[in-house]
Amino acid sequence: MAKPNYSFEKRQKELAKRKKKEEKRQKKLAKNADEDQSASVNDEASSQ
Repeated sequence: MAKPNYSFEKRQKELAKRKKKEEKRQKKLAKNADEDQSASVNDEASSQ
């Protein structure tokens, strides 16, 4: 019977975790950028 490769499983789990964290960070940045743009548009409209 083959011996399980726990280090491979651990590495895959860490990579999945890192990928998920990066996607979350990108989503957060995109959301903040959208809020900044809409806030600046509202500021310009109210100043006129």
